[in-house]
Amino acid sequence: MRQLFFSILIAVIVLSVSAQKNSDIALTPPMGWNSWNLVEANVSDEIIREIADSMVANGMRDAGFQYIIIDDFWVGGRDAHNKLFPDPIRFPHGIKPLSDYVHSKGLKLGIYSDAADRTCGGVTGSLHFETIDAQTFAEWGIDYLKYDYCHAPTDVVTAFQRYKTMGDALKATGRPIVYAICEWGQRQPWLWARAAGGHLWRTTYDSRDTWYSHDTGLAGIMDIFELQHGLEQYAGPGGWNDPDMLMVGLWGKGKSSSPDARFQGCTFTEYRTHFALWAMLAAPLILNCDVRNLDQQTKNIILNNEIIAIDQDSLGVQGEIVFEKDSLLVISKPLQQGDVAICILNRKNTTASYKLDVQRDLNIWFPHNCRDIFNRKNLSTIKLLQGKLESHDCAVFRFEMK
Repeated sequence: MRQLFFSILIAVIVLSVSAQKNSDIALTPPMGWNSWNLVEANVSDEIIREIADSMVANGMRDAGFQYIIIDDFWVGGRDAHNKLFPDPIRFPHGIKPLSDYVHSKGLKLGIYSDAADRTCGGVTGSLHFETIDAQTFAEWGIDYLKYDYCHAPTDVVTAFQRYKTMGDALKATGRPIVYAICEWGQRQPWLWARAAGGHLWRTTYDSRDTWYSHDTGLAGIMDIFELQHGLEQYAGPGGWNDPDMLMVGLWGKGKSSSPDARFQGCTFTEYRTHFALWAMLAAPLILNCDVRNLDQQTKNIILNNEIIAIDQDSLGVQGEIVFEKDSLLVISKPLQQGDVAICILNRKNTTASYKLDVQRDLNIWFPHNCRDIFNRKNLSTIKLLQGKLESHDCAVFRFEMK
């Protein structure tokens, strides 16, 4: 019976992927901010308005960060008509006025629920109320739904059914709502999430604010990066592998650093590499640091328009490893108009040198201009890429066809 289901499911996925090619939702990876790591259960109307104001003032909106996502603990319960209502103390005006405010700033509002009777935090979930909840979200002007999977069965059949039920309900509203499937990659959602209506799907457990933890349950940046290889074929316009939120700018603060202080945060170099790697993966770029008080180093990372352009390239190809030797790793990402982005990563804890033949090692044979993105330098046509990288640093180049 299970084999029959999987056979049918694969057929549905093929049809679904073909059908979604004309979809105009999430044609590039979503960019924005999520409340979870910064405020957890203290999310409020006031904080979301402050975040919206700050994203305009600090340049994030103009750089492409669109979504402000209210994570868990916003729900107050259900009313007499089974409609969700927000916590009356933290959201005294309701969600619709907040949505209107966010939209007035040229931004979009996201919200959170769970495919069970309760969320990860224990407040009201959406199971058996998918239609009414989706309609409520649409009426409020919601643009993005993060749909979690706490307190739910472990099998893939139930997961697919529950996610598709909400996906169908969202589609039926007629409102273009980005649907983020968050079951932590445990049931290979890249195989079925598009068929469930998803526009992005988590590929791992939650990320932690550390470079490397060697623990997939408490995964660091590199732990998660390594788990993305082999998933390249599933990403593309309208559907993205999601390696979780960006740790950039946390500096060891918030939930991702863990309450027992196990994770102390990352260095500027590691955060910059983190941002570049996620861009090479065509991953969603969702921040969760305090964007109301961005330091200059964090701004330099997240407002780099050339790195963002790699992530947001409309070809929508996830980069893949093309060269690996000792501590060095090279990722290549095809871009529109025949361009190619190259990222060279030093995984060692010490400085490493690199010398790469552009044709043999990088498979770039066309006449080109080469752009060193971090140094903002044009290198013209080159035959060799060579240099040194500090520990955990990377270099990013864009090869543009002449």
